[in-house]
Amino acid sequence: MKFADLGLSDELLRAVTESGYDEPTAIQAGAIPSVLMMRDMIGIAQTGTGKTASFVLPMIDILAHGRARALMPRSLILEPTRELAAQVAENFEKYGKYHKLSMALLIGGVQMGDQVKALEKGVDVLIATPGRLMDLFERGKILLTGCNLLVIDEADRMLDMGFIPDIENICTKLPANRQTLLFSATMPPPIKKLADKFLSNPKTIEVARPASRNENIEQFVVKTSERGKRDTLRGLIESEEIGTAIIFCNRKTTVRELAKSLQRHGYKAGEIHGDMDQSSRIAELDRFKAGTINILVASDVAARGLDVKGVSHVFNFDAPWHPDDYVHRIGRTGRAGAKGRAFTLVTPSDDEALDNIQKLTGYKVPVHETGAPEARSDRGDEAREPRRSDRPERGGRRSSKPESAPKRTEEKRAPAPAPKKDAGRKPAPAATKQDDDGPDDGWNGPMPGFLSVSFGS
Repeated sequence: MKFADLGLSDELLRAVTESGYDEPTAIQAGAIPSVLMMRDMIGIAQTGTGKTASFVLPMIDILAHGRARALMPRSLILEPTRELAAQVAENFEKYGKYHKLSMALLIGGVQMGDQVKALEKGVDVLIATPGRLMDLFERGKILLTGCNLLVIDEADRMLDMGFIPDIENICTKLPANRQTLLFSATMPPPIKKLADKFLSNPKTIEVARPASRNENIEQFVVKTSERGKRDTLRGLIESEEIGTAIIFCNRKTTVRELAKSLQRHGYKAGEIHGDMDQSSRIAELDRFKAGTINILVASDVAARGLDVKGVSHVFNFDAPWHPDDYVHRIGRTGRAGAKGRAFTLVTPSDDEALDNIQKLTGYKVPVHETGAPEARSDRGDEAREPRRSDRPERGGRRSSKPESAPKRTEEKRAPAPAPKKDAGRKPAPAATKQDDDGPDDGWNGPMPGFLSVSFGS
């Protein structure tokens, strides 16, 4: 099947073709015709299946007919985090460039005055996080009575973040005869209850569940020690044909330290985490997409919503605390039919986390034999930094020429202390309601350039 078979306009097909796509994914082929027929729909699809385009593309054609009015958006897309909202906005910019549609991005962490100005001009598409949307609604800065198309994206993530009451409140303020699209990776009872309450005779389209194995991703477990993790990671980078890679860590401090370590070893590495302001995060992502850097060290803020074409490898420097996060992390590779490889570094203290991952996915991840290094001296990573003249020029594979090492007088050194046993990871905190200003999901910087943009001339 081709995109041309789905009933999209010539202008939209032109934009899709120029973006490098010809054949729709399973969720796109199933969803686009139903959305164009104005049906309510439930889409159950894991990350990396092209879910965003499955509602963005038909929405552009639907909204091509009609005119926006001040303070009354014609359509509303709800996203759980700013990162995801920005990704959807980029999709509208990319695919809607031959349509005269206006868009506003309504997220926390930026000046509210700029967002109100955009709404006063009238927008066809409003992309918002629930917290900021409710804030402006309560201030009387936005009216939802003219919104005839609602998209609830990442509904299971909304549930995890405690946004379901806000979503129910928002739904009651929209016209009753609107078209509603709900997308989720899973359908727990609260999400099914939400769908039953606010969707009318929806069509359900389901593609591979997140608990199933993605055949396009080769997965491996790499056994190592806490002290040897950096050496193990660098050994994997050396042995793999790295195109672009994302390395995930559980803590923001680990992200910063690991990125600096890789840079000292000569790799073209960058970082992205929740302590960076919005403009810095966008700049770092742009460097990654442009190829200025080819290794991105990230916290879980990037696990959902980050869509970079051609990521060849994902490395879990830390085994994720939540098994669902494993699915979303490795889903950054093997996207849109491409092949990818994912490696998870595990220490003895990660046994429980690994068991939970394998129970969720129903797949026993094979062990990758790398000859992982044992725990090193407590002098650590810094004691073994290469001389500047010895550093490679870029990430990925380095020269195989032997390096001369300074002579070492091992007999004069005190024996390295035995590594302390890990006391075990702290259990992940229970899910509580959090605004999208949370520590790892928040942005705190200037508004992106696409706060309010017009497509076409």
